[in-house]
Amino acid sequence: MLRIAVQSKGRLYEDTMNLLKETGIKINNARRTLLVQSSNFPIEVLYMRDDDIPECVASGVADIGIVGENEFVERGVDANIVKRLGFSKCRISLAIPEAIEYTGVKWFDGKKIATSYPEILKKFAKEQGINIDVHVIQGSVEIAPGIGLSDGIFDIVSSGSTLVSNKLREVEVVMKSEALLIGNKALSEEKQETLNEFLFRIKSALDADDKKYVLMNAPTEKVDEIISILPGIKSPTILPLATEGWTSIHAVVDQKHFWEIVGQLKAAGAEGILVLNIEKMIP
Repeated sequence: MLRIAVQSKGRLYEDTMNLLKETGIKINNARRTLLVQSSNFPIEVLYMRDDDIPECVASGVADIGIVGENEFVERGVDANIVKRLGFSKCRISLAIPEAIEYTGVKWFDGKKIATSYPEILKKFAKEQGINIDVHVIQGSVEIAPGIGLSDGIFDIVSSGSTLVSNKLREVEVVMKSEALLIGNKALSEEKQETLNEFLFRIKSALDADDKKYVLMNAPTEKVDEIISILPGIKSPTILPLATEGWTSIHAVVDQKHFWEIVGQLKAAGAEGILVLNIEKMIP
C-alpha cells in the first residue's frame, strides 16, 4: 500500500483531489478522517498541513506527497522530486507599500521584512549581497506593513488581489512555484511499482489537459494542404465522406496552437470544425 500525503485544505487540496479523480482513484472525501484508503487502487491518503508534508515524506511517514514547491524548498528536506505537476502555480515575491518609491533590490538592505518563508528569503538576500532583517510570521503576512511590524513582506502571490487590498505592490519575484510530487528515497520494490502505475495515470491525465481532438470536413483536393497546417502528434486520420469529393480529417492538437491555426484551416477549405475535450491520453 502506497501512502500519499496531501494538503488538508486550500487550493492545492482541491487540485490534488481533482488529479486523483482524473486518474480514476476513488477516495472518500470525508476529511475529518486523517487517513483514507482508496477503494480501487493500492493507495491511502494522509491529510496534513502543507508545511508538514516535506518532512513527512523525507522521514518515511508517507511514501510520496503532493506539495507546493515553495514549501519543499523552504523545508530543505532530503526527498526526491518525482514529478512536476504543473498546477497550483504561484510565485514568491517581495512587496512593499504602494506609496513608497522602489529603487531596486538594494532598497531592502537593512529593512525589516515579514515572511513565512525565512530560509528562501535569507538565501535570496545572501545572493544579492544585502542584509535583510527577517521577521517570521505565520498567517496574515500582508497586514504586517500596515500595522508597523515590517517595511515590506515576502509571500505567495497568485492573482495579486490580496496585495492590492492591503495597499502593497509586488516589486521582486524571487521564485516561481508549482505543485510537486515528491517521494521518499527508500521506497520498496512493491511501492515503486505502485508509484510507477500512479505516474502512468498522472501522465495520461495531464497530457490530455492541454490537448484537443479536432474534426473537420474538407474538399478532398485540399487534404494535403490542411494536413500541412495541423501540428498533430502523429499523422491525422483521413476518412472519406458519403458525399463524393469530400473528406473528414481528425487530429489531436495542442490547445494553445488551435486559435493560431483555425483561420488557416478555414482559408484552406476546412468546414464544420468540431473541437472536443480529451479525457485521457494513453501513450
